[in-house]
Amino acid sequence: MMSLRKSSTKNSMKISRGLSFIFLFFALVGFLDATYLTAQHFLGKVPPCLVTEGCSTVLTSKWSEIMGVPVSLIGAIYYVVILLLTIAFLSSGKKIFLALAIYGTWVGFAASIWFVGLQVFVIKDICFYCMISAFSSTLLFITGLILLKKSKKISSKNLLI
Repeated sequence: MMSLRKSSTKNSMKISRGLSFIFLFFALVGFLDATYLTAQHFLGKVPPCLVTEGCSTVLTSKWSEIMGVPVSLIGAIYYVVILLLTIAFLSSGKKIFLALAIYGTWVGFAASIWFVGLQVFVIKDICFYCMISAFSSTLLFITGLILLKKSKKISSKNLLI
């Protein structure tokens, strides 16, 4: 009975660690995107749009800053917090770090919905880089939900064994 429990726990940790690396990857993509936009903002440049044509309109709109702080900087801080919490989980194995990162994605996902809505309905233009961030944030949220579901399933299985 004991070996079954150890085997189940080992397999579940592999799943959690594997998904955690995917989670980490999405956070890294979001961080790089937001950091690039932040750097461009402080350099006084608007990056060229690669797919859409609305980058300039969106990135220079009144919605691109909150009290003088670029939204991209707030995004970069958000993503670095998720990155650090995930790295802390991967290096320590303490699930509290992963739980904080997962629940943090709810804020990022809500912000993404808000900003995509602003682009579509208010600004009426789409920023390619902003959509990368929204996509990264959405994938973080979905991966976080999967991790959360798996961790609850794992916890209930361990109680039964």
